[in-house]
Amino acid sequence: MSFLLAHLSDLHLGPLARPRARDLAGKRLTGWINWERSRAHVHNMDVLDALIADIHAQKPDHVAVTGDLANIGLPDEFALARTVMEKIGSPENVSFTPGNHDAYTPSSLPHLARAFTPWTTSDAPTRAPYPYMRVRENVALIGLSSGVPTAPFMASGRLGPAQRDALGRLLDEAGARKLIRVVMLHHPPHRLGASMGRGLTDARAFETLIARHGAELIVHGHNHRLAVAHLRSADRKPTPVVGVASASAAGGSRTHRAGYNLFRIERTNEGVSIAATTRGLMDDRRTIGDLGPIAL
Repeated sequence: MSFLLAHLSDLHLGPLARPRARDLAGKRLTGWINWERSRAHVHNMDVLDALIADIHAQKPDHVAVTGDLANIGLPDEFALARTVMEKIGSPENVSFTPGNHDAYTPSSLPHLARAFTPWTTSDAPTRAPYPYMRVRENVALIGLSSGVPTAPFMASGRLGPAQRDALGRLLDEAGARKLIRVVMLHHPPHRLGASMGRGLTDARAFETLIARHGAELIVHGHNHRLAVAHLRSADRKPTPVVGVASASAAGGSRTHRAGYNLFRIERTNEGVSIAATTRGLMDDRRTIGDLGPIAL
């Protein structure tokens, strides 16, 4: 029996309510200017609605949402984000991991936790909110938090040793149970995954962890484009690392326009089989359709 996983990311929900002057201290000021000058003209909520409707039409078994629903981390943004998460699906059928825009400033973190907790609840008690593991059929969905507050003009992420250690234990547990392990996070988790100031600062440690413990699939967002890389894994079979386009981007090239990825996952006599396709905004800039297979 196959398991169909849909993956979307970087929704960058709008429009933003005009903030008060006192809300724009520090990093939020530059973020607001960036939204007004650029992002507000790129991220289209009608496109996002069409994409979510298309996901529902594919009837996935589960949906992974890997962050950046917010833009500058204001409380009102999280109320809107929760509404959109409810539109995507129930907490039973949808998992969330935070991005750098969700964890934009330290004051964003309590609102982030309250808004998304239903979609990050682990099947078994854990010492911390992340990582969590949710088992659906024979698939272990393991969510990480790479979103941390950073200085202005920085968009890097970090897992930290406690989260990495817990991830290693979950990967071993899931492997012992013969589950297919899917790791979800916002930032690309390999050293060449993002430009300076935008990557995962402990990517090298993450690569070492996967080489030691193994995983069958890693999905991420952040770069707003479809991308495929591979990490060395414990069983010597490379683990595919697949990035996805922004779910609301109305412009740009085909690999940068709004899209989501679909993974058909199954265990066969030869091991684990994963077939992937991407669906997204077509050349007419109105309809969502098949953009072709993803070579893993």
